[in-house]
Amino acid sequence: MAKTNPLQFFQQVRSEALKVTWPTWRETTVTTIMVFIMVAFATVFFFLADLALSKGVALVLGIGS
Repeated sequence: MAKTNPLQFFQQVRSEALKVTWPTWRETTVTTIMVFIMVAFATVFFFLADLALSKGVALVLGIGS
């Protein structure tokens, strides 16, 4: 691959950066809210899975209360 000089490199970087489509504020807000909702669901799921597994192990080992 041919080497480019620094000026050409920065011109190429700038032209590529101008091609980026940035999300709108609404899209960013909606996506952020969805992430928080999914985190909440994952938290509840893993809490319940951990609770069930710990009770199951305690029951199998006979150390349940």
